[in-house]
Order: sequence, then C-alpha cells, then structure tokens
Amino acid sequence: CARVKQTRFDTSPKMDKIEYRAVIKYFVLKGLTATEIKNELDSTLGDSSPSFSTVKKWAAEFKRDRSSIFDDERSGRSKTATNEEIIQKIHDSVLNDRRVKVRELSNIANISIDRVHNILHEHLHMRKLSARWVPRLLTVDQKRIRTNISQE
Repeated sequence: CARVKQTRFDTSPKMDKIEYRAVIKYFVLKGLTATEIKNELDSTLGDSSPSFSTVKKWAAEFKRDRSSIFDDERSGRSKTATNEEIIQKIHDSVLNDRRVKVRELSNIANISIDRVHNILHEHLHMRKLSARWVPRLLTVDQKRIRTNISQE
C-alpha cells in the first residue's frame, strides 16, 4: 500500500512519516480502530512502525474528515533564514567593513547570530582573523601580503 525502503543492514522496512500517514488514512477509511491499525503496522513494519500515540493522533484526525496527510502550515519565521538575498547582504556588509561584529550583522540582516555564523563560515567561507573577516582560502601570496600590511 505504500512505497517501502530497505537498507542493506536492516531487514525491517523503513517508511517516512508521510507514508505512515497515508497507510493510517487507508486503514481509517477501512474502519479499523487505532489499536487495530497499530497492530497491523507492527506486524508489517516491526520496530520501525510509528508509536501508538502517533497512530492514535492521526487516526483521530482522519476520522474528523481531515483529507491531507501533510503537516499544516505554521506561522512565524520561515524554516530557513538563509537565502541568497541575506547572504549577499551579509557579504556586502563584511566587504564594506571587515571589522564588523557578528551581532551587528545579525541586526543588519534581522536573523539570529547562529545563522550569521553559519553564513560566514559555510556559505562565504570566511573566518575571523585579527579582528577582521577574511576569506578562508587565501593563496600564499595573499597571506604574505596580508601579513606585511598588518605589521605596518
């Protein structure tokens, strides 16, 4: 009834949460109770079956005429605060002032300090060196020039 994934070392089938919900919805439409659905899932999926509380929750949702097996939209900040616009804004700010503080970048981009760190290190490949943000991958000549300039 649902696509089943197996790993090479684990003999029990694996399904993601959307697939579990589809199976639970099918069993609810057949008229099974939450306990019967849990027993069916346990006999088929073994240890990888969802918990009884999950089965009970989704069975109740589908009995109340819920049609979607997907999560409802949530309000608030989007899941990822890292997009090209914010990365570019942080990059421009760093190029403008290499001594800018992470807290200041956080205020400029209106994102968390952790996100700023992630953008600087993972996306822009920069590190803090002598109170300045510099690209992590400098050539030997660039490092020599930078050292000479900083000693002046």
